[in-house]
Amino acid sequence: MNQTEQTHRDNLHSLINAAAANLATQLVDHELLIRRLYIALLTGGHVLIEGPPGLAKTRSINRFAASVNASFARVQSTPDLLPADITGTDLYQQNSGTFNFMEGPLFNNIVLVDEVNRAPPKVQSAMLEAMGERQVTTGGVSRKLAQPFMVAATQNPIEHEGTYPLPEAQKDRFMFFIDVAMPDNHTERRILDTVLNEQIQQSAALHDQQHLHNADNEDITLETILKASTAVTSVHLSDAVRDYIVRLVTATRGHGLGGEQSSDVRHASSPRGSIFLANAAKANAWLEGRDFVTPEDVELLATDVLAGRIALQYRAIAEGITQRDVIQRVVKATPKV
Repeated sequence: MNQTEQTHRDNLHSLINAAAANLATQLVDHELLIRRLYIALLTGGHVLIEGPPGLAKTRSINRFAASVNASFARVQSTPDLLPADITGTDLYQQNSGTFNFMEGPLFNNIVLVDEVNRAPPKVQSAMLEAMGERQVTTGGVSRKLAQPFMVAATQNPIEHEGTYPLPEAQKDRFMFFIDVAMPDNHTERRILDTVLNEQIQQSAALHDQQHLHNADNEDITLETILKASTAVTSVHLSDAVRDYIVRLVTATRGHGLGGEQSSDVRHASSPRGSIFLANAAKANAWLEGRDFVTPEDVELLATDVLAGRIALQYRAIAEGITQRDVIQRVVKATPKV
């Protein structure tokens, strides 16, 4: 790598990390979520976030989109939602006597799908095409989506009445499965202080929202994100680390030393788990300022990548064992070398 390429790489790295650091000041105790959002965006992945209401899931995605100056749309899932409500539809223009296509929310860079399991299966199917193929098909015509494109979906684990659980094929399209837990006393006080301070600032400058963004973020464009994504692909992933990734994923199928911990698994991870874990590890290494992946990058992300890709035996569910418990046991039992 020559000096010019190194300088360009350092500039990209500084811009992205400055945006992430600034975002962390707006979202209390969400550093893990923020890192995974940037990793997903840089690698073309999608994120499924689960947690009770009121934990800033929507706020996080909204602020995240603003931090990279990306177009953003929010879809509130309801049982009567139609595929055309998210993909768009052809509208008849009376003056010209023709049909013009009106783009739906999916034609934005970052799309938040709130309570995705409340959307009916046909809507989930339309979203599946967008996530997997980066296109939507309406009226027999396929239309490419904007780049970069990322879906951030949320689920409420408390209420299940009137919901349509995501099928395994769709869950497998997500890169990360992230649990947002209730804060402790100290964290909740910081959240309260942050929100109250923002309200004071907004009241003092109603028409000036610049306090929400670091000045450095003005330099971030979609072109910056695409260049950073290209830089991530060049991060070195050694044969040894690749083998470690494969050992982790195949352990969910009962193979290797880690496989001894998979007796509670009814449905194991597909090869997509290996692909997403490799891409995520490369992005994490890049964000850390390295041009190579270590086993620790993989270990750090394995639970969030793999937990949502397995289904447990009914006996294990009855005993209170979770998917994350199983993956953490697999990671601990699987040798890095």
